[in-house]
Amino acid sequence: MKKGKWKKWLVGVVGFLAIALIIVFIGFTWFMNKSKPVIEGELAVNVLEQDVTVTRDDKGVPHIFAETDADLYRAQGYVQAQDRLFQMDLARRQASGRLSEVIGEATINTDKHFRTFSLRDAAEKSLSAYDADSRQVLEWYAEGVNAFIAQAKADNKLSYEFTLLGYEPEEWTVVDSLTIGKYMAYDLGGNWDKLAFRHWALQNFDEDKAKELFITYPENAPSIIEANIENPVAVAGQFDADLLPNEFNGSNNWVVSGDKTKSGAPILADDPHLGLDTPSIWYQMHLQSPEQNVSGVIFAGIPGIILGHNDEIAWGVTNVGPDVQDLYIEIPNPDNPTQFRYDGEWEQAEVRDESIKVKDGETVDFEVVVTRHGPIMTDLAFKETEPSAQFSMQWTALQSTAELRAILGFNKAKSWDDFELALEDFKAPAQNFVFASTDGTIAYKANGQIPIRKQGDGQLPVPGDSSDYGWEGFIPWDELPTVVNPEEGFIATANNEVIGEEYPYHITNSWAQPYRYERIKEVLEANDSLTVEDMMNLQMDQHNLYAREFLPDLLSSMKAKDSDGKYKEIITLLEDWDMVDAKESGAPLVFHMVMEQLQDVLFKDAMPEDMYKFMSGKYNITDQLLRKAYSGEKSAWIEEQGGVDAAVYEALERSVTLIEERFGKKVSKWQWGEFHQLTFDHTLGNASPILAAYFNADKVPIGGSKVTVQAADDDMDGNVDHGASWRFVADVGDLSSAYHIVGPGQSGHVKSDWYQDQVKDWANGDFHETFVEKEAIKGDTLLLKAQ
Repeated sequence: MKKGKWKKWLVGVVGFLAIALIIVFIGFTWFMNKSKPVIEGELAVNVLEQDVTVTRDDKGVPHIFAETDADLYRAQGYVQAQDRLFQMDLARRQASGRLSEVIGEATINTDKHFRTFSLRDAAEKSLSAYDADSRQVLEWYAEGVNAFIAQAKADNKLSYEFTLLGYEPEEWTVVDSLTIGKYMAYDLGGNWDKLAFRHWALQNFDEDKAKELFITYPENAPSIIEANIENPVAVAGQFDADLLPNEFNGSNNWVVSGDKTKSGAPILADDPHLGLDTPSIWYQMHLQSPEQNVSGVIFAGIPGIILGHNDEIAWGVTNVGPDVQDLYIEIPNPDNPTQFRYDGEWEQAEVRDESIKVKDGETVDFEVVVTRHGPIMTDLAFKETEPSAQFSMQWTALQSTAELRAILGFNKAKSWDDFELALEDFKAPAQNFVFASTDGTIAYKANGQIPIRKQGDGQLPVPGDSSDYGWEGFIPWDELPTVVNPEEGFIATANNEVIGEEYPYHITNSWAQPYRYERIKEVLEANDSLTVEDMMNLQMDQHNLYAREFLPDLLSSMKAKDSDGKYKEIITLLEDWDMVDAKESGAPLVFHMVMEQLQDVLFKDAMPEDMYKFMSGKYNITDQLLRKAYSGEKSAWIEEQGGVDAAVYEALERSVTLIEERFGKKVSKWQWGEFHQLTFDHTLGNASPILAAYFNADKVPIGGSKVTVQAADDDMDGNVDHGASWRFVADVGDLSSAYHIVGPGQSGHVKSDWYQDQVKDWANGDFHETFVEKEAIKGDTLLLKAQ
């Protein structure tokens, strides 16, 4: 080919490719945009009895104004589905164990896990706990969701995720909403893995080493310890530790009385700590009818407002974290593995067919076997010739409970008496509720169903073959920890211990580390003229009280072993640190890496990988061992490493190696924020780097950590994927508005302006003010027309 012709041919090919790419881009953009929610103008909604107005403000928060509660909840379902239908569908599928139907064989084990946990079965049984009015709200809400689904299907405007995965959503049901509620109890109320791990530890370590892996060793229960040793249940290799909820699913909340505020009225603050994903687990809304005016957040897929405020009160929660899941050592019949011994007789268990449909694959046979105590946790698809002991699980959330009824009560409550009455229905998960009202009342209640055991304190599995063990009721509701208008003028919780030695009932021994609570208390005690701005600043506080306790001793150990001055510059960096986890500082990077590596030094090589993942509470256990060692007591785990100085120095060496590999050897250049980066990943973003670039937010360097009030927990690779999923501050002296951050944003649609517009707000602590008076709300208005 001659040179001139070759050039013309090349230009032609390039031009053709450019045109093709433009066409593809236009087509892709059209495809993505066609499912964007309609947010202004008019839409006919055939389930409505009267017109409903929906105004989305500058952060995409929908303000729904309806003439009746019936239309309010129908519109709430419709609007949530506009913004979050794919998230809602995936949530009900995950909780029900039905992901494999649309994803394929990759999620079979996940489906087995959630079918075993029986969340949907518990939701179906919970319908009986609801009165007619509450069930009616669920039905109105489902009508709204289904009205949107029908329209989107008819107009071929279902969200792009459904097209990419090749399926359409089924109709929404009342049980779907309740199943999502049960999933939140699963996410916030688990401790069975701790029991399974301790059972394994008793089989694999001598008594001294096993004792140190308990927060409090059950000295008063020798029969339970003996039963665990004599009836070993297979634990290692049996469970997928990656499916466990994040052990740092906690929160901060506090409320201060008018005696300690500049305005003279109570101020309430709340920031629940959960996974940081796109879209957010929370959906912020404002609901108004002649019967209610309530604003706050709710889980997509559920009606009402679970956290927030109305015209008279404000409220927020943190996780109590009580022991509400017990494991029982069940002895199966050698001739029939679905029968289990109980008081000398074989008792037939319930056997549920839970066959799992698999996209592009064959249906997987699966059974869930349920004893008198609860579901068998071991996969009985591997039925052995000689069945060995099995675990069953008893759990408060598997009972018939009516949390939505409580939520509807919160929304219309006008006083602490109203609110506390509604709390009687909120049983799982157990939560620390803080409360403030316009009459000046501040209050707190650790609310939920917490079992009273015949024997033991919930730290170990108990024999399932004897009526001598089990639950004999729950802590009476009127004896749950409660505080109203304390002399201190404030109430704060951060998953810390909320009871004293005199409290007569067991709640848990596994409280969160106390450092967030101690910092909150420190700030609130020091100021008698607190403002909303002070509360916002406190939610972003990065003071590290963990380092305040342990860093002096750690430095002593480092210096004792660093005789040649190899790490002198790093030790000096830590000595000069102000113990604030600022993103610009290098010291937090070293400190947090050392504390994580210290756990590896002490425990990792002593157990299988899955058991190490199962060992929740590593921080608390490590803290205990360090306190013992630095006070002169012996620790078997630490002595095996040559003593505390040697263990700490080994952790320092490992940490420095990891940091240098990633950030180089120039210590002055190290920064916490270079490692510790905020991420909000979308489900589809995990499928490939290309999709990640499109669906995931850009990472943002941030400060804070898992032990600071500004909770920011990373995945040990620097990705901050857990923290304050919602931030909220309300001055009850003026409840015409309140202040919020919902990261990464309101919408689940990648082409929406509100998809990830609050990422930097989250990182910087920039709150938006949400109004509840109609004339103050500015934004795009959509009229939902009754038919």
